[in-house]
Amino acid sequence: MATQSDSQVYQGEEKIIVAIDLGTTHTAVSFAHAYPGSVVDVRMVTKWKGQPEAAGDSKIPTIVAYEQGELVACGAEAREYLGDEAYEVSKWFKLHLHPDSMNFSDEPPAYDNDTSASPAMEIPPLPSNVTLAEVYTDFMRYVFGGFRTFFQKTTPNGLAIWDRLSSNIVVVLTTPNGWDTRQQEFLKEAAQEAGIVQSEEDADLRIEFVTEGEASVHYVLGKINHKTWLKKGSMFAVTDAGGSTVDSTLYVCKALEPKLELEEVCASECVQAGGVFVDRAARSLFTEKLSNSKFGDEESISDMVDKFEQRAKRIFDGSQESNVIEFGSRRDNDREHGIIQGKIVLTASEVCATFDNVIKRSTDSCLKLLRGRKIKHLLLVGGFGESPYFRLRFEEGFGSHGTDVVTVEEPSKKAAAYVSFPSRNLLIYSTARVQSCGISNKWYLRVLHASH
Repeated sequence: MATQSDSQVYQGEEKIIVAIDLGTTHTAVSFAHAYPGSVVDVRMVTKWKGQPEAAGDSKIPTIVAYEQGELVACGAEAREYLGDEAYEVSKWFKLHLHPDSMNFSDEPPAYDNDTSASPAMEIPPLPSNVTLAEVYTDFMRYVFGGFRTFFQKTTPNGLAIWDRLSSNIVVVLTTPNGWDTRQQEFLKEAAQEAGIVQSEEDADLRIEFVTEGEASVHYVLGKINHKTWLKKGSMFAVTDAGGSTVDSTLYVCKALEPKLELEEVCASECVQAGGVFVDRAARSLFTEKLSNSKFGDEESISDMVDKFEQRAKRIFDGSQESNVIEFGSRRDNDREHGIIQGKIVLTASEVCATFDNVIKRSTDSCLKLLRGRKIKHLLLVGGFGESPYFRLRFEEGFGSHGTDVVTVEEPSKKAAAYVSFPSRNLLIYSTARVQSCGISNKWYLRVLHASH
């Protein structure tokens, strides 16, 4: 796509643009300082409070800790309070904001593919005496504060630049395809309460929204050479598999020159079937396996799910017959229930089963989008899309129809997102995985939207 050339030299008004991808499990922030006469450098926030200095990871956990309704910590620092009964940690709170059209089922896919589930597997409740608006406000204030600190410390003359431009920062928020104006207004109000914008009018002027579907297509086409596979009239799909949703969009190429022009063939699809549902299925698995074990308590099960998510879920590709979950110490033993020296082993079929219902929902959603149309390429992005097993099943399912599943991944970064500001003459990646931006008077990519 666009390269850094004279046509990309920014000639607009000096400004700071920040993009926030507040995900179900992880959040990331990217930003740019656009200065007239320069090529804009888009950067990621890679240092956060509580994060190991050498980590350099753009992703932080989307969690908030409270004590008796009072904020204690956010992000990496909030991890310290998980499992401590004196504190309540809010996680997956994005699920509470999903519209009814997406909440077709709040039950997780059970590990044995039975769609029934116990009440304990419902969406995690909010902390006592804390509203959803307060959780979002607290977390957005923390995220924006982390961005401010990073900008000021890593930008030459950062303090002076911030003081000069902070009141007019452009804020870009990514949202699932299935969200609508109600969720957007909720986020605007939270941003105002968090001090990111100063009023309702200020929010309308400075906050931009982009769907994860549109952000993904910008990202993907910015990372791969579309001229080698895309031609006028060809159709392709983009599937963004994230923490709680899987968004799929179908495009047709309307023109390649003088700029790439794409058109949505139909309304995009969004299904509640992201990676957290695999975690919830794993919890169901552990709970049933250890129902008569001393390690069947909530704290032990939570430790197992955390270790499952951190390793087994991420590396599983369907071939590993033994999947070791190290959750305890060498003194933790219950041989009758398969626990030896703080470890429990899951078979390949057990791990597969935690994925299967989620994968079925995802593939069914994508097939619904296609409605029998033939495509040669399906571009798979997103944090959950990096799962080897998820990719394998997608490749098997769509490969049998002659579709090539293409993945674009940078595991240490957040999900794909790229956004355009036509009125501001600026194209910029909107969350993480940010390595370049395109600035031009003639847009090289135009997306025409289908009516929803």
